Amino acid sequence: MTGPKIGVVGGGQLARMMAPAATELGFDLTVLAEDSGVCARAVVAQAPIGDYRDYETLAAFAREVDVLTFDHEHVPTALLERLISEGINVQPRPSALVYAQDKIQMRKAVDRLGLPNPRWAEVRTLDELLAFGDSIGWPLVLKTPRGGYDGKGVMVLDSAQQAAQESASWFEQLPQRTDFSALLAEEKVPFSRELSALVARNDAGQVEPWAVAESIQVNSVCDEVMAPAPGISDRVAQKAQDAAVTVATELGVTGVMAVELFEVPGSDHGFLINEFAMRPHNSGHWTQDGSVTSQFEQHLRAVANYPLGSTAIKGEVALMKNFLGGTNDDIFGVYPALMKAYPAAKVHYYGKAVKPGRKIGHINLTGSRAELSDLRQQAAQAASLLTNGLA
Repeated sequence: MTGPKIGVVGGGQLARMMAPAATELGFDLTVLAEDSGVCARAVVAQAPIGDYRDYETLAAFAREVDVLTFDHEHVPTALLERLISEGINVQPRPSALVYAQDKIQMRKAVDRLGLPNPRWAEVRTLDELLAFGDSIGWPLVLKTPRGGYDGKGVMVLDSAQQAAQESASWFEQLPQRTDFSALLAEEKVPFSRELSALVARNDAGQVEPWAVAESIQVNSVCDEVMAPAPGISDRVAQKAQDAAVTVATELGVTGVMAVELFEVPGSDHGFLINEFAMRPHNSGHWTQDGSVTSQFEQHLRAVANYPLGSTAIKGEVALMKNFLGGTNDDIFGVYPALMKAYPAAKVHYYGKAVKPGRKIGHINLTGSRAELSDLRQQAAQAASLLTNGLA
C-alpha cells in the first residue's frame, strides 16, 4: 500500500521541510534538485539532479510522480503547459502560478478582482517612468516583473533625477530580455507594517486561511513573524483573509499561497496588496509549531487534493525568528547552551553551509499574548547564539 507520490521541483529549504510532513502522512516525496549541494537532498531519499529549465529533464521527472509541485516559482510557464498537455498533474497550474511569477500580471489580476492595489504602471522607457513619477509624485519603486526576491530586482527612486541616473541601464537591457518586455513602477506605499495572509486551497475548492501575521523585514529579508499580527483589528484581519481567499479561489490556486500586504491605516481596506507567493512561504514557518496543521502538511494535502486540516493556532500567539549565517560556523556546538537556556524554542536548521548573511534556519516559539515580548526576546537571543556563537 502506497500513498501519492509527490514531486517537488527545487531542492531548497521549503522542499526539505515538506519531507517530515510527507513521512508522517505516508506520502512518497521526491525532489528534482538543482545540484548535489541543495539542502533537501540530505533528507529526501529520491532527489535526482537536473535542470528544471530543460524540458526533457523536467518531463522525465514529472512522468514518475502523481502530482508535480514546487519549491520555487521559476519554472517557465511554457514548460508547465507542455507537461499538462501530456496529461501530467501540475499543482498549482501555470495559469495560476503566472501571477506569482510575473508581478505585472499580478497587478492586473488584483485590479480585475477589485482588491486594493498601490498605484502602478507598466513602463518600457525612462520617459514613461518619469511621466508616471511626475503624475503620482516621488518616491516610487521600480521592479523587474520576473526573477526578483529578497530585495533583488527592486529599486527605490526618490526623484526624477535619481531615476534618470540609476534606472537607465535597466531600460537599456530590456530589448535583450526574453522573460519580460516592460518594468513595473509602483508608488512607494507609506505603510505602517507588513502583513501576510496565508491560505491554502485544494482542487476540490476547499479553502482554509491561517491567522493574518505581521512580518518584519531587515535588509529586505524576512526577520521575524508574529501570528496573529499584534493589535490588528478584527475588521482588517477579516478583510485580509477575505482578500487571500478571493485570490486563491478566483485564480484557481492549489496549494499554499501567501498574500503579502502593506498595512495602511485609514485606507478603505486597511491594507494594499504587495506580492503573491504560490508555495509555502517564510511568513508561514510559524505554522510548523504554532498551528494545528503546518503549511507544509497543508500544501501536500492540497496538491494531492485531500481535505485540508485545521489552521487554528496552538495557544494564543506564535512567533518565528530567522537566523542567518555569521561568525559561528559550528551550529551544533551551541545547541547544548541554547537548549538549556531556551527549552521551549523549536530550532529548524536547514543544513546549509554557513555564509555571512545567508538565511540558514529559524526558531519557533508559542505562548500567551502576555508573553509575546518575552518570547521575542528569547527568540532574538537564541538566534544570536546560532549566528554569533558563545561569547
